[in-house]
This record gives sequence, structure tokens and C-alpha cells, in this order.
Amino acid sequence: MAAKAAAADSAKKNVVMLKLDGKERVFDIDNPELPEWIDKKSLTAGGYPYDKKLDKDKYEEQLEALQVELVKLQAWMQATGHRVLILFEGRDAAGKGGTINAVRQNMNPRSARNVALPKPTETERGQWYYQRYVAHFPTSGEFVTFDRSWYNRAGVEPVMGFCTPEQYASFLDQTPDFEKMIVNEGIYFFKFWLDIGRETQLERFHERRHSPLRNWKFSPIDVAGMTKWDDYTEKRDVMFERTHTPHAPWIIVRGNDKRRSRLETIRRILRVMPYDGRDLDAIGKPDGKIIGEGPGFLRKSK
Repeated sequence: MAAKAAAADSAKKNVVMLKLDGKERVFDIDNPELPEWIDKKSLTAGGYPYDKKLDKDKYEEQLEALQVELVKLQAWMQATGHRVLILFEGRDAAGKGGTINAVRQNMNPRSARNVALPKPTETERGQWYYQRYVAHFPTSGEFVTFDRSWYNRAGVEPVMGFCTPEQYASFLDQTPDFEKMIVNEGIYFFKFWLDIGRETQLERFHERRHSPLRNWKFSPIDVAGMTKWDDYTEKRDVMFERTHTPHAPWIIVRGNDKRRSRLETIRRILRVMPYDGRDLDAIGKPDGKIIGEGPGFLRKSK
């Protein structure tokens, strides 16, 4: 009877069957109550090193100091013409949008802009794959962030069947050379991967679904992707192995606590950029438990 009930539940629109900790779980996204098997596990999911969020007052104090430095960075870019290009990648609900907002909150939007492209048009599907992204690259003095990027072809497209195996293989072959051209052009180039645990993702999906302000962010793709965690993990690991390079390294940020991940992301940008008046004391030192480079850091941190 229990098996029949679970099967009946899983046939509902927003109910999925998941396997977690070796057990079959029924996750009803429409139920306003969060399942007990997620509660209290979310922050430490995936081996996250802290069991409490960073204190809000400490977060806001540090964030303000870092945002002052970002304003100084932007003034230096305007004076010198330097360009910055930053990719933000990660699973759905990893905190990309919130991190980008924290970075850009006090910067002049005229020269600090974000790019979040919709699905390609028929014309764009007929172009060189990278073409529609290159059209949004920074000009002199610009600070440009991408909320998802050409790395769609390394994750969501192959997992969801939106590209061919040949297109996927070609992407992995071409991307390191493509990114070397970006760096050789003199653009400061960053690639951030925001990494979260599975329970954390499910909790955030649940919050989105039941928030009157943010439920627009919850989509059928999110529902379909819940059962494909392992497929996304496999593609992520291949992406790191093939596209983590000395000239364009992947910077991994463990993001179960959004406050810590935002601070570490901004801190990394500021410590790399050689802008005038940089205050290293205000920027602070990186937290090696939260941020690191490449697949080796991800494996070590689990």
C-alpha cells in the first residue's frame, strides 16, 4: 500500500521521487511544509564546513567594506579603460543572482552591467555557438557579469537533451582556446562556480515555490532537474577537468551559506584586481574552507 501511495504521489505535477542517503524520498514541492528529512540538514549538506550561517551584522559590516572597494575598482577601470568579465555558474538555486546583486549593488550601472540571456532565437541557433555571448563582452572601462554563460552547453544542454553529443564534445574541445583569446585580449576574466548541497537546493526550490515574491523563479525545468542531480554532477566534473586551465581557472565557492559565499566571491575579485587605493586590510583574507580553485578543491572539501 505504501509503495502504491508513493507511486500515486510521484504522478502528481510537482511531486518527484528522489534517492537520498540510500533511501527513496517523496518530495512534494506544492506542500507548504518542508519535509523533516531536509530540515536542519540543509546548511551542512554536501559536507559544508559550517553548521551556522554567518552572523547578519558581521555579514553586513564586511559587505559594506567590500562594496566600498568595488566602487574604487570601478573608478580605476573608468580611468584606465581596463575591462572585467565574470561568469557565474552553478546548479539551479545556487545563489548566482543574489551574488551578482551583492557585487553590483553600489556600482554605477552605466558601466557595470549584468547579462542573463534567454534561450537562443532561431537566428542565434544558426550562429557560431559563442557569438551571442561575445556580443555582450565589455568595452573600455566596463565591468560585465554573466548569470549563466556559454557553459550552458557543458551542463543543462547535454543533461536535458538540448544539444547533440557532437556539439557537446566540440564545446569541450574549443572552450579552453576560446577563453585563452579572452585573456590574451587583456580582459580580466573570472569563472565562479557556486557549489551547494542537494538538500540545500531542495530547500531553496521549496522557498521559491511558496514565496509570493519569488515564485516566478520556479520553473518546470527545476522540477525536471530535481531527479537529475547525479547527471549534473557528472557533467560538472567533466567540465572542470576539461576547462579548468592556468589562464582561466574555475574558482569554486561553497554556497550553502549565501552570506559567506557572497563575501568570498567579492573578496576574490578585489584581491586579483590591481586597482589604485586597494585596501587589503579592508578586503580581508580568503576563507580556505569556502573558496578554492579547480576540481581538486571540490574533492578535498567533501
